[in-house]
Amino acid sequence: MKFRKAMALLLASTMALSMAACGGGSSSSSSDSSSSDAESTDSTDSSDSSDVTLSVTIWDSNQEPGLTQIMNDFTEKTGIKTKVSVVKWDEYWTLLESGAQGGSLPDVFWMHSNESERYMSNDMLLDLTDKIADSSEIDPANYPEDIWGLYTYDDKYYAVPKDVDTIALWYNKTLFDEAGLEYPTADWTWDDVTEAAKKLTKDDGSQYGLAMGNGSNQDGYYNMVYDNGGYIINDDKTQSGWDDPKTIEAMQTMEGWINDGVMPSLETMSENGNDVLFESGKVAMITQGSWMLAAYRDNEYTAANCDCVELPKSATTGRRASIYNGLGWAASATTEHPDEAWQLIEYLGSKEAQEKQAELGVTMSAYTGTSDAWAKSADFNLQAYLNMMDDMVIRPYSRSTVTWENEDSEIMKDVFSGDKTMEEACKAMADQMNECLADEQ
Repeated sequence: MKFRKAMALLLASTMALSMAACGGGSSSSSSDSSSSDAESTDSTDSSDSSDVTLSVTIWDSNQEPGLTQIMNDFTEKTGIKTKVSVVKWDEYWTLLESGAQGGSLPDVFWMHSNESERYMSNDMLLDLTDKIADSSEIDPANYPEDIWGLYTYDDKYYAVPKDVDTIALWYNKTLFDEAGLEYPTADWTWDDVTEAAKKLTKDDGSQYGLAMGNGSNQDGYYNMVYDNGGYIINDDKTQSGWDDPKTIEAMQTMEGWINDGVMPSLETMSENGNDVLFESGKVAMITQGSWMLAAYRDNEYTAANCDCVELPKSATTGRRASIYNGLGWAASATTEHPDEAWQLIEYLGSKEAQEKQAELGVTMSAYTGTSDAWAKSADFNLQAYLNMMDDMVIRPYSRSTVTWENEDSEIMKDVFSGDKTMEEACKAMADQMNECLADEQ
């Protein structure tokens, strides 16, 4: 069977990742796995589907409570039950690949732009094209065109947009007050961030101005690159932009932060996570995606001490861009319940469910005009995220995104250690990425 053969090849390439930079591996890691299950309330619906329980897998535990409420609504309407499993990002793709090899993928699951083309091109996802065409709930015109593009292959749809995300600057009001500094505003530039970070960093290492790690791409340095007129990948996905002078110039701002010691060590950021450091008051500023709202809202410290504002802009170009992305709800090509899986996906993408997702503060919704409710779902300046939609750049991707992004992160470590200058690292990232893109042609 083509599906099984494709998965065997994918698993083999995963094992070869450490030996070949462009071998097409996955984003799995050896970190401990953590999962939790949530089952929707049973319905007394007497339809034929009432005996079906769909397995649903996601990777963000912060979103699980709200999504479970929405799936409970679905069960009440249809009688179809759901069982939600949460698996950490580091383990998620390993789980899917193993499930595909054994023919036991979840019925419904999240799909990401990093992996979508690989899954679509290997017939692992249920073709939703005809179902979308016949749907009264899903009209592609009601969602961002770029998000649909992430989940379209050979003119066929393989997922329905779940959300849209932008990036903003979070800051600790208490630490700013203690330093006698004004809070960041929408008029700030990246130069303002640099100056504030220096004043917010303590010599004894107990507090740092900001945090941005070697892998902080979509929610970090990618935004700076596009602000400055640089780019990561060209429009036809044949050439890396890492060696563009404007890209290098933007990244040298981050090199300055490293050299000035206004960020924790790479080891500290890797062990704790930038979000954990921010939530514990060890870091005064962090750039973060809208998907982190639930975590910061439900954390007692950040709820009391922190807020967000639009990203800074480039002092050179005046541009303030946000890298954006969106997840998709997809179904297994081999699910035993394709009709029920589609009913769930159709409901999750409907205006009704998308509005509730926003109202519950799960995340910004993909359905046009539904995210205003999200901005009012917590006591933060969440309008900043909506304002960042004025200038959005779709998250750079290609067929081998995971491969070249993982290698970029490894190369970036050399800048933190002082083994490479940022210019040297950017040129090395361009070389390896161009090799990967050449292999895609």
